[in-house]
Amino acid sequence: MADAKWLQVSLSVDGELAEAVAEVLDRFTSGGVVIESNVKYNDAEDEGTPYGPLKVYGYLIIDQQIEGTRRKLEEALWHLHTIRELSQPQYTEIADENWMAAWKDHYHPIPIGKKLLVLPAWIEQQDMSRVAVKIDPSMAFGTGTHPSTQLCLELIEEYTQTDEPVIDIGCGSGILSIAAVKLGASRTVSVDIDAAAIKATLENAQANGVEDKIETGQGSIAEIAAGNFSVRQAPLVLANILAPVLIRLFDGGMADLVAPGGVIILAGILAEQGESVRESAEEHQLIFVEQRYSGDWVALVMKKP
Repeated sequence: MADAKWLQVSLSVDGELAEAVAEVLDRFTSGGVVIESNVKYNDAEDEGTPYGPLKVYGYLIIDQQIEGTRRKLEEALWHLHTIRELSQPQYTEIADENWMAAWKDHYHPIPIGKKLLVLPAWIEQQDMSRVAVKIDPSMAFGTGTHPSTQLCLELIEEYTQTDEPVIDIGCGSGILSIAAVKLGASRTVSVDIDAAAIKATLENAQANGVEDKIETGQGSIAEIAAGNFSVRQAPLVLANILAPVLIRLFDGGMADLVAPGGVIILAGILAEQGESVRESAEEHQLIFVEQRYSGDWVALVMKKP
């Protein structure tokens, strides 16, 4: 297929629609989905603050089925559009030899907080003053470009305790678990209900040389509580999911995973949903510590007495 070409599909969306659009594109495209945000610099100290609409990219191979594939993709996007207004997809043809380079062009090293650097797996680390977390962005989320992931990483830098375990609920690509281990956590229990996420977590852990400290498997709170993993409670619990899911997880016993005196970092929360997530956490005897914003997104830190 030396002469094959690829069709880049891109849409500009707001934060609320990004995940849904990425999920639709992922059904039809090859090589994963890219979510890209604009960045502005507020002052000399600012490492870059996301703002404005997100851009979601995917790549369709141009073959005999391309028209059918494109029609099915547009039908799926039309169903989304009936729920909430969506811009028209933009299409750009890319020659075969250039498509991987075009895909990778969307990714750059991202400095986060005081210490961390999210590094696409194919880029050599230049800034040795930072702790690099190498990620192969083969999944729509957990690549370090999303404001929720960045908020989580900032907070992990501050709340990770040296030589103590971490529990990561809905680990996705494993990015948060890898960062915690590289910042001194003794180990992580990293679970997700999606088998593809477990595979990505294992591969990314190996790329970072920390696979011996990341215990991962399919599951959620019930499996941890049942003792299926080596840790049932931890002084730091991470849950970067979506607000309605976080509330459901609290009802399923998520607060029990936090060791007395420990904290849970909650993210994947749109700003207007922050209050309901905080209330749910407080109903389960957790105390508010702080919240941080990035664009439309908020992350919360709650503590167990």
